[in-house]
This record gives sequence, structure tokens and C-alpha cells, in this order.
Amino acid sequence: MTLFTRIGWPGLAPRGKVAIQSVDRPLTMQDKPMFPAEEPAPRYHLRSLLLIASASFLLAGCAGYQSYEAGSASPIAATTGQNPSSAPNDAPTRNSAVTAQLQQVYQRYQGTPYRYGGTTPAGFDCSGFIVTAYREGLNRNVPRTTEMMLNEGQFVRRDQLREGDIVFFRIGGKEQHAGIYLGDDRFIHSASSVGVTESSLGNAYWQQRYSQARRFL
Repeated sequence: MTLFTRIGWPGLAPRGKVAIQSVDRPLTMQDKPMFPAEEPAPRYHLRSLLLIASASFLLAGCAGYQSYEAGSASPIAATTGQNPSSAPNDAPTRNSAVTAQLQQVYQRYQGTPYRYGGTTPAGFDCSGFIVTAYREGLNRNVPRTTEMMLNEGQFVRRDQLREGDIVFFRIGGKEQHAGIYLGDDRFIHSASSVGVTESSLGNAYWQQRYSQARRFL
């Protein structure tokens, strides 16, 4: 089917006036719209999205929670006016028994590789190691994931840390990492790079990423 458009040009008319005559001609590319019509956005099946989200939650032992938004004041700054990296560590009386029990668990699993979602000696993620250390060393149960841990327990200021407190770090945006505080700025954890290890809160890497602490004892 050929499309036509109407064009016009001046014709003969009485003096002082202009007449316009018109004729039909085929529609050319210049007459077509320059932009194609918008295509409808793709539609996704709601059930598939829900299944993916559920699977992610079950596996995410060390992910899925951010204690405060980037750029805002940390819990320590809000309560003490101090920067987390400069807050003094004048914690209450040390509990050497807790430290000794946790050290035994650490020595048992030191070097065990990191495994996402892991809760066995074959491999731990950060919260999987915490759950195991609390159960075997302290005969206590704690929530399975870092998100659940952050929603429970008692918030502890940086300068009030005690042995056995769980310390949290902001890694890669919303992802969280966690370990168990041993005193003297030391904590044990399962790191993705080296597995179960001991680190220092005074290390620049951890100092900059420290988020908060929770107490379950």
C-alpha cells in the first residue's frame, strides 16, 4: 500500500493574493517519524524473584545488613561524639575465662578455609564460625546470620568492648563481616582471604571499616 501526503505550491490568483494548489504524492522517508515507538519494559515472573531472594537469604551468612548509611555518623560518634578510630578502649574488667575458652576454639580451627554459608570444620563463613565458637567455647547459641545478630543482642560502644562481644565491619557497601572480640584490640574471625584467623582492631583496614558491636553474654 502506498501512502500519500498532501503538498502545496503557489498558483494563479488575482493580483495581490496568493493561491495554494495541492497534490498528493507518495510518503517519503523524510515524512516518517524520527524515533521508533517505545517498546514495553520486560516483565519478570514474581514467583521467580521471590525464590531467588529466599535462596540468597538462606546462604548469606555474612551479608545483607548495614548498620548505618555511608556518610552518616556512626553509633559511636552519635553517643560519644568521638570517631570510632580514636575512641579509647577502657573496657570494664577483663574476663580471662571467656578469652581462654575462645582461644581454645580458635586454636582448634585456626586456618580453616573460608566457605560461603559454611558452618563446619570443612569451611566457615564469618557468622558460621561465630556460631560454632559460641556453642563450643561458651555453651551459648547466637543467631545464624550477621543480619539476625545485628537485630538482637545489646549494642556496645567501642570504648566499652568486653571479651566475647561480637564486632561488625562494613565491607563492600551493604555487606557485613563479623568476628569475636578477645580483648586488647584483638578479635578472631573467618576472613575470606585466609580463613579462620586473629586480627587487630588497630589495623588500618579494620579500623576504617568498624561498624558496631553487640553483646550476647
